[in-house]
Amino acid sequence: MNTRLKKLIGTLAMLVFLFVYVAAALAVADHLPAHWAAQLVFYAIVGTAWGLPLIPLMKWMNR
Repeated sequence: MNTRLKKLIGTLAMLVFLFVYVAAALAVADHLPAHWAAQLVFYAIVGTAWGLPLIPLMKWMNR
């Protein structure tokens, strides 16, 4: 497959994934307790975990 096509497909897949991920994170965040510690832990985990599923996609794009 052409490198440019792989990068285009990968970029579109990342955008779709991030849109769905943010929507799901916001939906879950609505059900969190109003305590600052719970929100801190949730947003710290959600804010860093988005990259893990994208690593294989980025490796595929750059192969």
